[in-house]
Amino acid sequence: MTNKTDQKGQLLPDMARTTKLGHFLRQTSLDELPQLINIIKGDMSLIGPRPLIAEYIDYYTPSQKKRHTLKPGITGWAQVNGRNTLSWDEKFALDIDYTNQVSFLFDCKVILKTFTTLFATQSINHSAKQTMPDLRTYQAQVK
Repeated sequence: MTNKTDQKGQLLPDMARTTKLGHFLRQTSLDELPQLINIIKGDMSLIGPRPLIAEYIDYYTPSQKKRHTLKPGITGWAQVNGRNTLSWDEKFALDIDYTNQVSFLFDCKVILKTFTTLFATQSINHSAKQTMPDLRTYQAQVK
């Protein structure tokens, strides 16, 4: 990603700053592979709620905090059910749904849906806007 800015010095949207190589890596989800190191280290799981930036923790509702009872994962229930097309509320609901149902069979279902999603490149953001709105801004808007 580049640091291109507009005339006012503001960073351009993510997709306008993505290089051709970066676009290819993102479209094919190959940019997720370095997270395998985190799995080997034990910091992440293959399947679980996607990790979010630490600054968001104070903005979680008590029910949304339940997603932290599991290790974060490279893929998860929210990723295979809409990925970046979901609102924050939908993502949190799916993450909580996963934490309530976690099992070997459910993980197998997530893995199968992951391959389907990857090969169809479903729900990967291709627009000129940022991938997801900032959670802090989103929470303030829905209150």
